[in-house]
Formats: sequence, C-alpha cells, structure tokens
Amino acid sequence: MAPLLPRMQVFEIADQEWFPQFLRTHMQAALTAAWTTHIPLLQSSSPARIVARLLSHHFGPSIHNYTFIDFCAGAGGPTPSIEKHLNASISTSPPSYAEAATAPPPVQFILTDLHPHPALWSAAASASPNLSYVSSSVDASNVPQHLINDQKQKGKKVFRLFNLAFHHFDDTLARKILRNTLETSDGFGIFELQDRSLSGFLACCLFGLGAMVMAPYYAFLWGAPLALVWTYLVPALPAVLVFDGWMSSLRTRTVGEVKDLMGSCGLGEGEIRKWEVRSGTERFIPGVGYVNWIIVTRKESQE
Repeated sequence: MAPLLPRMQVFEIADQEWFPQFLRTHMQAALTAAWTTHIPLLQSSSPARIVARLLSHHFGPSIHNYTFIDFCAGAGGPTPSIEKHLNASISTSPPSYAEAATAPPPVQFILTDLHPHPALWSAAASASPNLSYVSSSVDASNVPQHLINDQKQKGKKVFRLFNLAFHHFDDTLARKILRNTLETSDGFGIFELQDRSLSGFLACCLFGLGAMVMAPYYAFLWGAPLALVWTYLVPALPAVLVFDGWMSSLRTRTVGEVKDLMGSCGLGEGEIRKWEVRSGTERFIPGVGYVNWIIVTRKESQE
C-alpha cells in the first residue's frame, strides 16, 4: 500500500521517561495481545501466527539452520507465540523410529533487549524449551560478538527479528543497526502492524476501541483491576494506544526506505548486492488489519 503521508520523526508518549511505568506495562501487554489474539470470524489468524507462517514459507527446510534472535523483545512481545506456532507448523510425527532419530531439532528463539526484562522472559522461557533469553543488556547496533559466535559454533546462522520495533529508531541509529546486522548476521526481518496508509490509521483507532471492549477480560487475566480505572474512569490507556499508534504509523518505513538505509549504512555497494530483500503485506482483519513485513537474507545463505 502506498504511504498516505511522508515519514515523520515524531515522538511516542510511552517512550518518554516521565510516562508512568505501570501504564507502560499495561500498554506492552495490550500490544502483545494485539499480536497474539485470534478472534474467530473477525480475524483470519493472529499476527504472530502470520509471522511464523512467513518465516516457515520463506526458509522452507533450511529454517532449521537458523537461530532467530529478537533484538527488541521488550516485555516479551510476540516472539514466544511466533516460536510456538512456527515449531508446531514444521513438526510432524515420524512414522518410524529411524526417522525420529534423524529428525531436525526444533528452531530456537532468543529474547534480547537494550533494557532486558529477565523476570518476564523467564516465565515465557519456562513454557518452552525452544525459547531462551539474554539477561544482560544487548545493543542491537553493537551486538556482543559472543552472542553471534555461540550460534556459529553450533552450526547455526543468525536471523534478527524486529517486531513492531524498527520504526522506533531514527535514521542514524537505524543505519548503525543495519550495518552491524549485515556485518555479523545472515538476515533480518522487520514486522509491523501499522503503516502510513489510511488503513494503518484506522487500525489504530480500532485497536483503542478493542482495548476498551476487552479490558474486563484482560484485567481479570492479568490480575490488574486498576487497568479498568485507566480504561473507563480515566481513559488514558486507550487514548495513548491510539495516539502512539498514529505516531508509530508516521514513523514506519517502507521497503524502499529500508533499502536506502542499507545503501547508506557505510558498507560498499558490492556488499549490499549480496542481500536479497523481500516484502509484502498479510491481512488479518478485513480492510484494516495488516502485517507489513520485510525479510532480508544473505543470498549465499539460502539453501
């Protein structure tokens, strides 16, 4: 879809230091719910399942050669759900003991962030042997070499995930992150739930409305009755979700803009030609809900 407006470097309220932490926690939980919730009849699939399907389709059998590292995991985000859906989709019941012995292992996912949340990640990791995390701070623009080397020593290639995250970086930081990615990894994926189109802005409005409708359920699920206060009595939560969604839409890059950043990140033209860029949109709510994706892989890494 063509952008409705030019990209703008505007601020999001929840990113500001003065924004209350308890509201930020509720927002992160709401965003995770947006990724993982599947409402029958309304949605064809959850966005997290769509990302899992995209990765499985793009890599095919070679997906077992990769470790997927989320470099902006926040409070956990969709990655635990992506891991579950992806490994469920590629696992089969071998008809014989011999095939079971030679079946490839499940795909591994790792959670990292500049501001880690080990307590929250530990709960997610305890639910799956295929999900782990790095408890120390990890800067996506200067990733510790041992994190990459550990995977290479296991014979794995590294694919970086940026789920609802890449739009947060200004151009300078985005170039640094892309250069570090292209120098040390075998690919990366940018997955967003918004863009600069009319449908992207409408989706943000529906997200705020959905937060109000679902607030009682999630307040009970989270054991957080105060969420009802900040949804109905003082509707700060839905208001900030909509406003920040609009700001995220204005900050979201097109595939052409990501290519431009790759070309200006400081690597030579010959190095950039070694990478294949694919992109597209996948609908999960008719008319307004789309997963916008960019998958970039090193050409020589594809098997």
